[in-house]
Amino acid sequence: MSGSKNQRVVPVPSKNHTPDAVADAAPAAGPVTLADGAPGGPGADGPCTGVLCTRCHAPLYQLEGVVCRHGDRTVLDVPRLDIAAGGITGVVGPNGGGKSTLLRLLALLDAPCRGELRFAGEAVGPLSSAHTADLRRSVTLLLQEPYLLRRSVYENVAFGLTVRGVRDTADAVRGALELVALDPDVFLRRRWFELSGGEAQRVALAARLAFSPRVLLMDEPTASLDEDSAARIADAARAVAEQGTTVIVVSHDRDWLEPLAGRILKVRRGRVEG
Repeated sequence: MSGSKNQRVVPVPSKNHTPDAVADAAPAAGPVTLADGAPGGPGADGPCTGVLCTRCHAPLYQLEGVVCRHGDRTVLDVPRLDIAAGGITGVVGPNGGGKSTLLRLLALLDAPCRGELRFAGEAVGPLSSAHTADLRRSVTLLLQEPYLLRRSVYENVAFGLTVRGVRDTADAVRGALELVALDPDVFLRRRWFELSGGEAQRVALAARLAFSPRVLLMDEPTASLDEDSAARIADAARAVAEQGTTVIVVSHDRDWLEPLAGRILKVRRGRVEG
């Protein structure tokens, strides 16, 4: 179990390694709110069906005719997929089925070979464009293996805020640690090598939550974690989803994921169902 202190904590990669870079996240817009009487708003006909109600939550992601290939092999083929803003969406499926490819598309790190990907109503253009880079800054990705700076917990959680010019980071850091159930008074001064595997993953998550990201993507966040750490990750996901963050989680642990997610997508042989 990764609760032991033998779990390897990988130092933060160079700034050119973007998939899990802390600085890729940014402060997010608040929850989607619709005016009374607007389509999908409080005045709309019929009852609201919850976090996945398309009347109350316009799609945050829209994929249409999306195809991704690795060489001659098609790894993802999505005729149509909408993911609503808000709530928690789970993603399951066998290894090699296309889950990681889908997650990288949603993180705006890869572009489809064919088709259209829209984020927050805007078409995602070339990955190198300034516009896409700006969209990407509202999305953050937590990988299975935590990347931490060789510094204190406080410096790790505050890093992304600091590089954005935020001077007073104390409250945001403490709040993020509390979200992942790490007592700030105990953990703020701890060094990266003093953390167990479960604690390191929760610090890595806190570093992303400090931004109040619009989208939190998690790839196997509980792999090899002990039961308590896995429960804390779930609690944090629920808490930020209630605050308006859209949470999308890839996991093989169905027992952990199903009570957490309001919607489950099944990815198999490049096809998405659910």
